[in-house]
Amino acid sequence: MVAVIALSCMDTVSQKLSLLFAGDAMQHKAQIADAVRNGGTFFYDDNFSDIKDEISSADVSVVNLEAPLAGPPYTGYPAFSAPDEFAEALKRCGFDIFLTANNHILDKGAKGTLRTIATLDSLGVRHTGSFRNSVTRRTDYPLMITGKGLRIALLNYTYGTNGIKVKAGCIVNYIDTAAIKRDIKAANELDADIIIAALHWGDEYKTLPGRKQEDFAAWLHKSGVRIIIGSHPHVIQPVKTESDKNGGIRNITLYSLGNFISNMQTKMTMGGIIFRFELEKKDGSVTISSPRYAKIFTQRPAHYPGMPYRIIAADSANMNDRRLPGKLRSDMTNFATEADKIFRENNTPDVKEYFYD
Repeated sequence: MVAVIALSCMDTVSQKLSLLFAGDAMQHKAQIADAVRNGGTFFYDDNFSDIKDEISSADVSVVNLEAPLAGPPYTGYPAFSAPDEFAEALKRCGFDIFLTANNHILDKGAKGTLRTIATLDSLGVRHTGSFRNSVTRRTDYPLMITGKGLRIALLNYTYGTNGIKVKAGCIVNYIDTAAIKRDIKAANELDADIIIAALHWGDEYKTLPGRKQEDFAAWLHKSGVRIIIGSHPHVIQPVKTESDKNGGIRNITLYSLGNFISNMQTKMTMGGIIFRFELEKKDGSVTISSPRYAKIFTQRPAHYPGMPYRIIAADSANMNDRRLPGKLRSDMTNFATEADKIFRENNTPDVKEYFYD
């Protein structure tokens, strides 16, 4: 039996299903150290206090968990192991689904991956991209999301796992066209109304997609995937739509969301976007509407003394807020200015920016 997320508590009047995607949720050594509290416990809720209401407002919110929950000793780059409390805080922030197919999921080997899966299961959050074995992959994949008359198949793959491979003990979804074809077929057999693929791909720190990304996106859309959500470059990349014969949105390709939270230090790695859109089933087909993004920025104590790690909106209100340190406002402005330029020159016009309180 394939795992299904049934959204029974959603508003029964509106027939539009809102989805939100966030980028790479990372745990570098400095973040782990900052989260330590008396008694050796970890507390992360402050990281998400400003964005929690926005994440929670979507019917379905998805994040890329780019640090295995492999247990102590807790480590940062290059081989991550994040405290369980990090995932707990992400859940309290409002995330419903965690993506685990990324290049760091095997940082602590199969044992770390299996512990990540067990921990997420214990927290009662859905996840996809890595599995205990072939049996659970077959029963739990594709991850099906149902609600408001819709059946959504969510797929998740990574380009690689930093050269680490396991012969037995767990399965990670790698980008492989033959496997993806089978998974798309399985999604269709499960009567999916729409297929979304979350891909860990592309070149790190490049703000434009490469030709391989573009070609692979075209192949996925031709194969039946209508929405592609990208991660891994740690910087934002453009969002493109394609229109159907009636002028509606047929496909979306978001090449990279950038970082959700991290301790990365360069201008464009200090921020990212969250991405929202709505789905609605009409006359047997699914319409995609209102694709939009909001820029976000991570404040960090190493740069701004006395300020904890916290995700804040990279909007004019914060950039002009004199209560914030001048360096924070300057760094956020530099990130936002460059992001605006990239999106202005490369996004399709129907992808809009939005702002949240």
